[in-house]
Amino acid sequence: MTDVAAEKQSRPQRNVRLESLIEESGISHKRLAHRLNQICLSHGITSEYTHTSVANWCRRGVRPRWPVPQHICAVLAEGLGRPVGLGEIGMERPGHLDRDAGLEFPRGQRDAISEASSYWSTVNRRTFLASSPFVVSVFSEPVTRWLVNPTEPLSPPSGRITVDRTHIQELREAADSARLWDSRFGGATWKSRSLSAYLYERVTPLLDGRYTEHDGRDLFSVTAEMARLAGWTAFDAGQHQVAQRHFVQALRLAKAGSDVHLGSYVLSTMAMQALMRGFTSQAIDMAQGAYERVPTADPRVLGFAKLIEARAHARQRDARTAASCLATAERLQERGAAEGVGERPWIEFFSRQRIVTDATEIFRDLGHPRATFSWHALGSMPGDAYARSRGIRLSVLATAHAQSGELEHSLRLGGESLRLFARVQSIRGLDYLKIYTESLTPWRREPAVVAYLKDVRDLAGQLATAA
Repeated sequence: MTDVAAEKQSRPQRNVRLESLIEESGISHKRLAHRLNQICLSHGITSEYTHTSVANWCRRGVRPRWPVPQHICAVLAEGLGRPVGLGEIGMERPGHLDRDAGLEFPRGQRDAISEASSYWSTVNRRTFLASSPFVVSVFSEPVTRWLVNPTEPLSPPSGRITVDRTHIQELREAADSARLWDSRFGGATWKSRSLSAYLYERVTPLLDGRYTEHDGRDLFSVTAEMARLAGWTAFDAGQHQVAQRHFVQALRLAKAGSDVHLGSYVLSTMAMQALMRGFTSQAIDMAQGAYERVPTADPRVLGFAKLIEARAHARQRDARTAASCLATAERLQERGAAEGVGERPWIEFFSRQRIVTDATEIFRDLGHPRATFSWHALGSMPGDAYARSRGIRLSVLATAHAQSGELEHSLRLGGESLRLFARVQSIRGLDYLKIYTESLTPWRREPAVVAYLKDVRDLAGQLATAA
């Protein structure tokens, strides 16, 4: 049996987990191949593996036929002095893709690293995307475990790679670049996949490395931030099952970094996803947890939690509670602005402008168009450089004009919004257009409305095909 008969992934990808484990074991490629041939022979399998075979498994993601991966685990177990599972070497049994990948919130820190790495290596496969739905109830365990204790001691590192400030800075720059892309252009399927690949190929070996207490905390925090960004881009691209799992892993990694500020922010992001999928009650619970669990967190983080809670109450048509939460979010934003910009660039988006943007959506959902227009007048319209944000605002205003009975003005804004969403290929934009088209129901037989609804359906079909 040789690699000529091996199973290959449709897109070659480095097997970082196997590379890392081989390095940790101290076994050379030549020695691993020799011992593997011995074990295979003892099981009645004729094999001629060489150091080149091992290199192909590591660098090209080639997989030997089953059950050879089990025997690779046996060789590595001998070198490490402990059991080794298939997930640790990135060779889960073919045809047995774990539909729960990425949903686990392990209690142990080393197990958490393995879970995240396993998910990042799996997520870009189309078979995973096709078989894994978004299920809001699976947030229960991760949320509960984070609420019980959002921090933990750092496990003693044991890897061979030494992580220093240069690595941390590299990851922060990568996160900054991804965040800038998202703010300007919105999420895209390829962007989410590139972040997942970066997390697996570049970050996983660092998580398995050696680091000081300070560097280790920073490493987990910036990795959690990148995992949240990967989830957010997937969310915007309409891949909610992928986003959900990224968010779970981001929350777990934030706990490993004992970063309560980021953990609260990730939990609020999870609440927002639940809200946008129609689970308003669960969204309220998560937003309240993000706010109440860490009262000493950055006021901007707490303000964002209250803002998401306000939006969820608005979806439930609870105007009084929504207004109260919005007022709290305003006060916390003002307090955060007064304290100045700190060391958390990922929350700097939470400005007065963000309050205005979400307030327009809150009053749109409450069916109060005058309040929507009033809030809109308090801030500036996002510019063309931020096409997704501009498209969202236009759709909200279009809905408010429809609620006011102003069809012509509404359709003009709705048309501009549709063109922007088409330009940035934002599937999340379709959620906003769906809300808008519902407001057009009284005029559903009007020729202009019929034509507009067809344009929306055409865009939905195009984006579904491209996904």
